Amino acid sequence: MEKAENRKTVQGGAKKIKKVMRQSENQRTNQSGTPNRNQCTAENSDKVESPSPLVSVIMPVYNGEKYIAQAVQSVYAQNVPLELIVIDDGSTDGTRSALRPWENRPDFLYVKNEHNLGAAGSRNRGVSMAKGRYVAFLDADDWWKEGKLTAQLNALEKTGDVICSTGRDLMAPDGTSTGKYIPVKSRLDYHELLKHNSINCSSVMLLREVALEFPMEHDDSHEDYITWLKVVRKYGHATGINEPYLKYRLSEGGKSRNKVKSAAMTYQVYRYVGYGPVKSACFFLSYALHGIWKYR
Repeated sequence: MEKAENRKTVQGGAKKIKKVMRQSENQRTNQSGTPNRNQCTAENSDKVESPSPLVSVIMPVYNGEKYIAQAVQSVYAQNVPLELIVIDDGSTDGTRSALRPWENRPDFLYVKNEHNLGAAGSRNRGVSMAKGRYVAFLDADDWWKEGKLTAQLNALEKTGDVICSTGRDLMAPDGTSTGKYIPVKSRLDYHELLKHNSINCSSVMLLREVALEFPMEHDDSHEDYITWLKVVRKYGHATGINEPYLKYRLSEGGKSRNKVKSAAMTYQVYRYVGYGPVKSACFFLSYALHGIWKYR
């Protein structure tokens, strides 16, 4: 009964998506006179007021000077009302300078953490500041194909689910294609998700209220996988779009690239969501076999 009520709520809100997008487009094209001023960054208050975002894009970054411009450009290539919230987790390189071209946009917010929060804490902080009905996550070294957010909004409107992910192309560190593609199923339930995590964080869009309900925890593990399991366990299914809307950059420094460490972290995921050692080992075996296939 609870799942049915949740789905009805999501569907009711999703039906307003096209109306909100039309209203936002009218605001952009018909706005006249002297715009109001509001504080849209942590450092710069001299910005015009922007239309209410439908999607809040959360981008955590640490020393992302080399790649972040491409990620930001891909966000603003999306044709939906949005805001971009960059959470800088203590960068010491030129990340801030790389963001200068966008600092005066009314739909851009830059915040630098006073203390290192990690990826999970930074994403949670972004969600807490978000104004959109939906949030979408994008790491600073990945980027999106045009049309990604529109496709996800339409898919969620159709299914009534609260979370949506997409397929992804695996890219080399220099941004060239490896020729490998990771697909997703059109619907994914909890038991399937336990066997392997086919939901990549940089491809995810979900309701902001659900992201607030299940914040990311346990940076010593795969914190996003824990959240997806909790969300799907409560709400029933995740929607998938089997198109390469995400360009996922493989990085030698990423924690998932250390296979031994990643294996231990995956096992810990099952422990964190409440399973005992034996069941956790069984789930991990399935996960490991799928991982061998995925990156073969």
